[in-house]
Amino acid sequence: MKTYTFYLAAHITGIVGCSLLGTLFLSRHLWFSAVGCAVLLLYLAMRLYRIQVRQTRMLQRIVASVRSQSLSERIPAPFENRTIVRLAGELSQLLQEQKEKMQKEEARFRYYELLLQEVDTALIITDERGIIEWCNRAAEQLIGRAPRLPETICQALTDTCDVVRYEHAGRTLDLALSQNRIQMQNRQCRIISLKNLHGALNRTEMEAWQKLIRVLTHEIMNSITPIISLSDTLCERSTEQPISESTAQTMQQGLSIIHRRCKGLMEFVQNYRRLTRIAPPIKTPVSVQAFLQDLQQLSGDTNVCFIDETPDGTTWNADRGQMEQVFLNLLKNAREACRNCPNPEIRVHACLKAKQIRFTVSDNGEGILPEVRERIFVPFFTTKPNGSGIGLSLCRQIITLHDGCIQVHSEPDRGSKFILDFPE
Repeated sequence: MKTYTFYLAAHITGIVGCSLLGTLFLSRHLWFSAVGCAVLLLYLAMRLYRIQVRQTRMLQRIVASVRSQSLSERIPAPFENRTIVRLAGELSQLLQEQKEKMQKEEARFRYYELLLQEVDTALIITDERGIIEWCNRAAEQLIGRAPRLPETICQALTDTCDVVRYEHAGRTLDLALSQNRIQMQNRQCRIISLKNLHGALNRTEMEAWQKLIRVLTHEIMNSITPIISLSDTLCERSTEQPISESTAQTMQQGLSIIHRRCKGLMEFVQNYRRLTRIAPPIKTPVSVQAFLQDLQQLSGDTNVCFIDETPDGTTWNADRGQMEQVFLNLLKNAREACRNCPNPEIRVHACLKAKQIRFTVSDNGEGILPEVRERIFVPFFTTKPNGSGIGLSLCRQIITLHDGCIQVHSEPDRGSKFILDFPE
């Protein structure tokens, strides 16, 4: 195969030469020679046209490969020209890179689609008119295979409601509603999420009841089992006649154990009653500075450092007595965590954080194991030999009644940090 430059040069030279000769022959009335030059000129023009067709076919193959997405096809060079060969190679490489990119994008799309199909939150993509373009499996179960968003939900989105009551298949559901707008292909789309509040609350309530029943069953069985065993033993010994001194001593010890276990069970029930009968807080404006000063006097521990970084006059609405109970309990736990620490450091820090009053109670004690940290707020769960397991649970309930929240960060042998946030 000749080179592309040779082809062009030869055909252009031939066309120019034939044109000049044909003109010369016509001027001298050499008709036969002029016709021959015209035929040769037409032949060269057709050959030049074929060269252009070969170039066009290469471009058509590229377009067909892109359109059919068969991007692995290699584009051959129509001529043995260095520039054309390099261009064909670059086009082939570009198609291969596009193929790999499309494969990665397709795999990523399938992964995200599978992930969104598995979540329990209903996700829906619609246009501005509410026409559904895509939805996951949870959305289909919630609203069915409707072509457009239900009018109730559309109206709630227009009114910017956070919760909407929706009736479907004879059920009335309260749905948490949120939406985000995105730009897709030069048009606005909406990503809408719907969460069944009753389902989430029912699961949470069921888990809470299961935890409570496990705790109650464990505590009651720990007390009832030895009482039953001892009572059976005492009944057998009481039938002995006459009752020996060892038998009387055994009965006395058994009755003493039964008394202790019954007393322990009674204390457990009383703690449970305390946990379920927290009085509603009587909130009054409490000065942060004055509260920390009083807390320092109440704690009576010189190892506790109180730091107040709130502006002067900062107050928050709280029940002072309940708040003192919370902080004294946290300080008590911090002192117990530092009991084996040679240089104990306990700090109570107050500051403003994102329009909230943040209290931090930290220590450099033994810390909390990860598996224990997840359960420290569970009622009656404790790792202390003589602990009741209701202190932190009471603290969290009191904090929740004050519209606050409590978090814990801890690592074994690196101390613990309890963070309490309250609205101003």
